[in-house]
Amino acid sequence: MPTHFTPEALKFLRGLTRHNDRAWFEPRRAVYERELKAPMLALIEEVNHSLAAFAPDHIRPAPKCLFRIYRDTRFAADKRPYKTHIAAWWACAGMQKTSGAGFYFHVSPTETIIAAGAYMPAPEQLLAIRRYLVDHYVELRCLLANRKLRAAMSEFDGNRLTRPPRGFSASSPALDLILCRQWGVAATLPAERATRPTLLRDITSRFALAAPVVHFLNRAIASRQPAKIP
Repeated sequence: MPTHFTPEALKFLRGLTRHNDRAWFEPRRAVYERELKAPMLALIEEVNHSLAAFAPDHIRPAPKCLFRIYRDTRFAADKRPYKTHIAAWWACAGMQKTSGAGFYFHVSPTETIIAAGAYMPAPEQLLAIRRYLVDHYVELRCLLANRKLRAAMSEFDGNRLTRPPRGFSASSPALDLILCRQWGVAATLPAERATRPTLLRDITSRFALAAPVVHFLNRAIASRQPAKIP
């Protein structure tokens, strides 16, 4: 049977949301390891097997895909030490863990998220995507308009700028896409979907639909040498 999570996993995450501190977490570390970390690593391996058919450059060792449960609080006002979700990111080979375009999955006490695209592109990648869109915006529009993709996932809102970035024309027919700082699609499902045997299919079917968008964005990044923002 394909890997999925148990109700105990969601119970743990709900408890962690209420008691986000070391005193609560450490006595329950074994529950985290058994109910969340181990199933997630197994699920990543199963997703990797499916990626071979449509995104082989995104196959990565499971521990490299898994995000740590610990928050980086060094420069954050919020000093809670733990994330209240468990997540994985399938980056493209040769790209840093949270840059470029890739595939994402997470489970929290309230939702299951399946997403794909460029969510945190590095500055030089952001510039490369925007420059590529000047001439290739029609292709991305067509990919995002795919009927099956739109039925399964919603387009990112883009975290758009309010004015064109330096070097880009306000009259460009690609302006709405150039203003974006993120490109991609996501599906938000109930948290309980992560406890069903259909979880692997839920993830891989959406990843397959979104793969052309991911490949487009990574092709855009690879189309130019890294450049400094003017």
